[in-house]
Amino acid sequence: MRRLFPVTDETAAPAPGGTPGAERPGGVPDAGTPAVADRAAREWSLAELAAAYAYPQAAAGGREPWLRANMVATLDGAAQHEGRSQPISSAADMRIFGTLRALADVVVVGAETVRQEGYRPARARAEFTPMREAAGQGPAPAIAVVTASLDLDFSLPLFTSPLVPTLVLTGAAAAPDRAAAAEAAGARVVIAGDGVGVDPVRAVRALAELGHTRLLTEGGPRLLGQMVASGVLDELCLTVSPMLTAGDAQRIAGGPAVTVPQRFALVSMLEEDGFLFTRYRRA
Repeated sequence: MRRLFPVTDETAAPAPGGTPGAERPGGVPDAGTPAVADRAAREWSLAELAAAYAYPQAAAGGREPWLRANMVATLDGAAQHEGRSQPISSAADMRIFGTLRALADVVVVGAETVRQEGYRPARARAEFTPMREAAGQGPAPAIAVVTASLDLDFSLPLFTSPLVPTLVLTGAAAAPDRAAAAEAAGARVVIAGDGVGVDPVRAVRALAELGHTRLLTEGGPRLLGQMVASGVLDELCLTVSPMLTAGDAQRIAGGPAVTVPQRFALVSMLEEDGFLFTRYRRA
């Protein structure tokens, strides 16, 4: 994996006539040297990925909720192939996927994505245990499922045997019997809307009140579209997959268009095997 942006000594193009072993002023190796090329192309450690994707530092008054999304899309804009994201992903994409989960307090996901992707509880990973302990986090992030209908199989391990109790975000008018079924399975029902559905603004606030301020959403497209429309998305980590699928697959965000396009600024870009791992923040 190599960093394309921000530009550093490892990513800068070699100077014309660069000589192997040459150094820039100050003893910095020329970007064209084999040593620099090796550093740029090697597989990054999980600690390096965690540092590259760290959440913003807490302000003096305490940590405010920060919502980032992690999505993958092909060159022609498909967020899925045959209903799943795995066929357009890669090993490096999954390393970043796991790192982003390890940094988060909670993973927010739509019910349809839970059904299609076969979601399971987040697991504790020994490589990230010291980092999570230092940040005051539990052994693994909670999974928070956004659902209006509560049409979920509450006998699945996601609800019955998670390391951290699964949260079910729904509206105040949700079916009482389904909410009771979720709680009977071991999930915690969180009301984040006045009607049947969930208000993204209230969802972020409710999660923060539970102590979850490092938020990560993995979609799907309908949920991400609602978050974009409501203005709660702070950051987008988008993997650009070097594939073409055609067809009518969804984009990473669906639903009604926003009145004015929202501008995000590029924070970083990594590359491996033709996959681009971009990170954008609200401008």
